Amino acid sequence: MPLETGSTSFNLVLLIARVALGLMILAHGYAKVFRGGKLAGTAGWFDSIGMRPGKINAYMAAGTEIGVGILLTLGLLVPLAAAGLVALMTVAIVTVHRKNGFFVYNAGQGIEYCLMLIVSAITVGSFGGGKYSIDHAHTFITWFDRPMHALLTVTVVGFGGALLQLAAVYRPGKAQQA
Repeated sequence: MPLETGSTSFNLVLLIARVALGLMILAHGYAKVFRGGKLAGTAGWFDSIGMRPGKINAYMAAGTEIGVGILLTLGLLVPLAAAGLVALMTVAIVTVHRKNGFFVYNAGQGIEYCLMLIVSAITVGSFGGGKYSIDHAHTFITWFDRPMHALLTVTVVGFGGALLQLAAVYRPGKAQQA
């Protein structure tokens, strides 16, 4: 029997996927601000991978991760939040992981993990927040009511945002280009 999009099962699965993605990326943003080298260390790392200026990129990445995490967890503006996650992971693939192959267990970690997060974000973003979300309780943007519209938003804003950021600030050195 096919799963109906209005069913309790569908909405519970969507809630679980949305909250899992939200809390995961929120934790990444939290770590950039409060763990390890904090924002200063994150800024130095961004400079080292060619995302210049590192300080601005550290603030942007941490802020986006925290914002996207909160929005996904609450189920608020889910297609836009999912687009933010797509942009974050696309930038991560281009700047860090693509040179390391596919598998996450490769030295330096391959694209596998980031790619699966992109697919998950596109899936969740295309179906919206579901019945257990703020989006369901209050319609903010009716464009997102249709899965095809939400899919277009997630992919265009997500990949477009990533390309704009990369064009604006990614300046890899000779070692990173090799």
